[in-house]
Amino acid sequence: MAHSYLVLTVRVATPDDQAAIATIHEAIWDGSIVVGHGTVFDLRTLTTLVAVDEADRVVGALAYQIGENDLELVSIAAGTPGTGAGTALLAHAADLARAHGLYRIWLVTTNDNLDALRFYQRRGMRIVAVEPDAVDRSRELKPTIPQVGGYGIAIRDELTLELRLDQPPA
Repeated sequence: MAHSYLVLTVRVATPDDQAAIATIHEAIWDGSIVVGHGTVFDLRTLTTLVAVDEADRVVGALAYQIGENDLELVSIAAGTPGTGAGTALLAHAADLARAHGLYRIWLVTTNDNLDALRFYQRRGMRIVAVEPDAVDRSRELKPTIPQVGGYGIAIRDELTLELRLDQPPA
């Protein structure tokens, strides 16, 4: 089940993609370790989808895990924002979740991540929870999380967004 968006294709990552994925994760997350909702994730151990261009170059990566009734997007990152990689990856993840009979996809981001919040909401995701000061607890697990993020905003809170798959899109 592959999607094509303009000149992008989404597929499951192969071992040959690992160096490109690592480069994207290094640029976005300062490595392969991310922390969300009190959990430390090593992105190298998760199933990953990649968006590739017509030359089969990785331009985006989405790491996920499947729960009992849902699919958690642990990391979604484009090598170059605005290329359509994130949109293609998110659409493919929703199709994958539907194919597994799951009722929602969800993720956690931080209060400073305004571009991501705009991106996800424009694609039908809704903010369903805010955990004040959660990032302080995450820093105990990953001390390199910066104090200040995008647009000079202090990074403090975790926001949970979801896309319900058991209802028509809004």
